[in-house]
Amino acid sequence: MLRIFKQYYPIRNIFFVLSEGLIVCIAVYLASFIVLGYEFLCAGSLLLKTILILFVSQSCFYLKDLYDFRITNTFSEFGIRLFQAVGVSAILLSGIYLFFPSTIIGQGISVVCISLILILLISWRVFYMFVLNHGIFNKKIIILGSGELAKNIVDEIKDKKDCGYAVEAVVMEDDDGQSITDKDDFEIFKNRFSGLCDMTVKLGVDQIAVALKEKRGALPVKELLKCRVDGIEILEGNSFYEMLTGKLIVSQINPAWLIFSDGFRKSAPRRIFKRTTDIVLSSVMLVLLSPFLLLVVLLIKIDSRGEVVFSQNRVGEKGKTFKVHKFRSMVKDAEKLSGPVWAGDNDPRVTRMGNIMRKFRIDELPQLWNVLKGEMSFVGPRPERGFFVKDLQKDIPYYAERFSVKPGLTGWAQVSYGYGATFEDAVEKLNYDLFYIKNMSIFMDLVIVLRTVKTVLVGKGVH
Repeated sequence: MLRIFKQYYPIRNIFFVLSEGLIVCIAVYLASFIVLGYEFLCAGSLLLKTILILFVSQSCFYLKDLYDFRITNTFSEFGIRLFQAVGVSAILLSGIYLFFPSTIIGQGISVVCISLILILLISWRVFYMFVLNHGIFNKKIIILGSGELAKNIVDEIKDKKDCGYAVEAVVMEDDDGQSITDKDDFEIFKNRFSGLCDMTVKLGVDQIAVALKEKRGALPVKELLKCRVDGIEILEGNSFYEMLTGKLIVSQINPAWLIFSDGFRKSAPRRIFKRTTDIVLSSVMLVLLSPFLLLVVLLIKIDSRGEVVFSQNRVGEKGKTFKVHKFRSMVKDAEKLSGPVWAGDNDPRVTRMGNIMRKFRIDELPQLWNVLKGEMSFVGPRPERGFFVKDLQKDIPYYAERFSVKPGLTGWAQVSYGYGATFEDAVEKLNYDLFYIKNMSIFMDLVIVLRTVKTVLVGKGVH
């Protein structure tokens, strides 16, 4: 696997995205040849025009989740989203051509190009899905363990077709693994650590993931050492799960794993760069968006009674309390009777204007002021209310570690999991927040910002 921006990606997946880009380029050049013949070789700026089409097309593919195989898991779903993405690309390119005529690729070429893109991409996807469904080029792996961590790893590999792994066998340390034994596409061995190396040879396994419930006294050191010397890669279960999913499992990790694992680097240059970026971006956005913010203020006033900006105490870096600012999206005195509660699905307290603002994250824009003041950053764990923090800190392991960095306008949990309104959601969001704190970097912040833009544009994951 290849590590990019602190995340691991199967090399096959990177090849897949690059291949689809190459297909778009081939379609453009082939369409130019069909329409112009060999004269297309003399066409000026064809490469730059092709890059424009490539950028717009793949941006639309990304926005329509064409690279997420959990969403495009059926051919019909893929077909619908592909036609939508190509249609939106054509509309966007038409707008660009209207204002910048010099970027037009040529009369008649666009229609041929769209047809070729559809034909070539559908053909390529049929072939690639065949590769995924048959596990071609997958790395074979054995899972050691029968507990929750082992189950989570198995489920993740089975659910994510393009993860690049195939479970060949699970070696359980006891009989308490009913959630794993119902699988029928790999072998199950109970209490059989002896002969582990012979098993790897027989199954053609490349790696072993150790996900034992209790390693002390149960770890088959001699067998694992022999496998390692023989060239089999041994992976620690929590680290392997982190690599697969982009999150941790707070209920499974122990303090020693956190202490000795890689990450949690917070160098002075990185802090200075992050703070400088926050100041510059928040200042520029506040100035550029000021006319829009005034319009939002007016619409909120027209829509419902009450203050326009809603301020609320939140817990920030080092546990310090600060006032976070939001455009009011609920009715006045929304918690007067209920007290502090999380917002839920179709919350009746949310106003008509509030629904629109929440869908596109407009209600969060006043927090640019919090960013400018240094109370928040653009990227970080979302700040939680002190009322909830007290109980969450008591009941969820490592919850206090969220406060080792500044809270953010957006975060890894928001773009990976979305909104949470239950205790279980808070645990899952912490799994992602801890991954961010452990692996935070400038480039990871950029990835989160880009994924946030996508979330805002499609209006997903809002309560």
